[in-house]
Amino acid sequence: MTTQDDVLGYFDTLSNWGRWGDDDELGTLNHITDDVRLAAARAVRHGRNVSCAWEVAVPRDMERSTTACPCAADMPGAENMPGRFHDDRRWGFSSERLGITFHGNTITHVDAPSHLFWDGTMYNGRSHSLVEADAGTAWAAVTAAAHGIVSRGVLLDIAKVRGVPWLEPGEGVLPDDLEEAERRQGVVVRPGDAVLLRTGYGRARHETGEPIGLAQAGWHASCLPWLHEREVALIGADTPQDVQPSGYGDVLMPVHAVGLVAMGLWLLDNCDLEECATTADELGQWDFHLAVAPIRFAGTSGSPVNPIATF
Repeated sequence: MTTQDDVLGYFDTLSNWGRWGDDDELGTLNHITDDVRLAAARAVRHGRNVSCAWEVAVPRDMERSTTACPCAADMPGAENMPGRFHDDRRWGFSSERLGITFHGNTITHVDAPSHLFWDGTMYNGRSHSLVEADAGTAWAAVTAAAHGIVSRGVLLDIAKVRGVPWLEPGEGVLPDDLEEAERRQGVVVRPGDAVLLRTGYGRARHETGEPIGLAQAGWHASCLPWLHEREVALIGADTPQDVQPSGYGDVLMPVHAVGLVAMGLWLLDNCDLEECATTADELGQWDFHLAVAPIRFAGTSGSPVNPIATF
């Protein structure tokens, strides 16, 4: 049984501070080498693309104002625009202004290491003071992954392993579950992989329409040494990662806290893994090419994303 003292010890025993240099902001993404990306390309055997993201909807997830101009010539100021705006009456346009808070329990997004502090400190020992209200973060922002996160993805379907439609809120996924999923699915997690965890919550959300509550299924803290030993580059889940309640009064979200701060482990929260799981089961293939392209928001601790699995 993993105790709270064990979890607190993970901040030291699983730390990647200095592993790739004192100025490293990539953390576990350093595990994704050119050879890993080439291996990911070889995982494409059927050419089938699957989105692993939820649709971002109004008004649940964002604020949106839309401008529709059926005839551009009627646009205010058209007479001062270059070309023939003022007399071309055949074309029009629409445009949007969006407002979105992507961190939370609904939108599919990636967390960069700067998203969380522990004792006022970020990944690789940098102070929380590097995050300012106006400028954002000057350390380990999502732009560290500006070239994208491309690796071999591995889906571990824990709901299928346990023979249930979905794990109940508060059920944690343990290392034994991960290895049983590997055994049943005929796949082994390798260095540089992105591991996606299916609890079945996506199915529950599709069928019931219910948002996630205060309790949720997810990674148990005891999986952290397993992820560290396997040199996993990125983890995702169909929940916001951590099982809740965590069972540790002083570490409410150990996977977030230890993962982001100590390990520099990038997190892919709130995936919709149902079509990915159905496709993997149909094809008998549980690994795939995974592409995650964060938007280059300067000084930001994450980004909404649409992860694409290609089988």
